[in-house]
Amino acid sequence: MPAALTLQSLPLFPLSAVLFPDGLLSLRVFEVRYLDMIAKCRKAGAPFGVVSLTKGSEVRQPGAQEAFSTVGTLATIHEFEQPQAGLMLVRATGAQRFRITASDQLKHGLWVADVEQVEPDLPVPIPEDLQGTSDALQRLIQSLQLRPEESGPMPLLPPWRLEDCGWVANRWCELLPLPVALKQRLMELDNPLVRLELVSDVLSRTGITT
Repeated sequence: MPAALTLQSLPLFPLSAVLFPDGLLSLRVFEVRYLDMIAKCRKAGAPFGVVSLTKGSEVRQPGAQEAFSTVGTLATIHEFEQPQAGLMLVRATGAQRFRITASDQLKHGLWVADVEQVEPDLPVPIPEDLQGTSDALQRLIQSLQLRPEESGPMPLLPPWRLEDCGWVANRWCELLPLPVALKQRLMELDNPLVRLELVSDVLSRTGITT
């Protein structure tokens, strides 16, 4: 997504979750507004936008209002299954972060937005004092690889960029049971080193790292 590019009428999928760049998202889609959206995005090879809900629920309720964060992440579909009519199983990958400049809700409930990109994280090597955070993630990945039948599908996609602050911080943000609002704030940070420092503090308090 070049720096000068903006996207108009990007379809949005508000969720009670935060998608990080290079992250994995599994969706069970059954609402008409999203069935149509996913079908069109898949056919066109186009992304959709994932934003975290600040008001309302993932499933549309009559008369209920929906509100969501103004910073989200583009999602690209890489696995698709339709086991029955009215149900889609989707796995998508997080790509570029974006900021909403204008949004509108269509008649059938789908939100669309004009967005501009948020600059991607610059590559920042893991500093020595935070190496334990990366080492702990490496141990977790190795554990998941050794016991695939117990852990289910890998929650992380290779390549493992264990030397990069942003990648390591984002993967921990996905794996840790943090409040959605905190994950959102971490995702929006423009400094990957600061993001990793904050994640490292959480890991220290929970005893995952020392």
